[in-house]
Amino acid sequence: MPAPNVNEPIEDFTLNNQDGKPVSLSDYKSTPVVLFFYPRADTPGCTIESCGFRDAFEKFKKAGITVFGISRDTVKDQKKFQTKYDLPYDLLADPDMELINRFDLVKPKNMYGKLVKGVKRTTYLIAPADAEGKQRLLHTFEQVTPAGHAEEVLALLQKK
Repeated sequence: MPAPNVNEPIEDFTLNNQDGKPVSLSDYKSTPVVLFFYPRADTPGCTIESCGFRDAFEKFKKAGITVFGISRDTVKDQKKFQTKYDLPYDLLADPDMELINRFDLVKPKNMYGKLVKGVKRTTYLIAPADAEGKQRLLHTFEQVTPAGHAEEVLALLQKK
């Protein structure tokens, strides 16, 4: 399935958060939503990126923006990661890669000189629901550098 394009509606989804509670995109129709996908909890780049969203979280919250981190980790691993780094937002577990595959994020990557398939670090900005009740894609960040990414996302959202 191809990744969504800007202005296309985002189909609702439900994933469990770090506490095992179901979270649906449609529960957040009234706010902009940030979905940042990362390859694996508690790895160097993912920790930098996740802590960047933690450090900027109050700014997101003040602006009325909901933030979710998503990876193929289990609920248990997401909880451990959230607790270890005091992450104030929900981490959604997608161990079956249902949403990851829907967004077409499994890509070839170079790991220490070997070509492997993995989850491509990507962030999606989703607009609040329109008059038709549809949440649409506002922007995609495909070339994500973990350091400074949260501030980059916030800056773009504050312009829109």
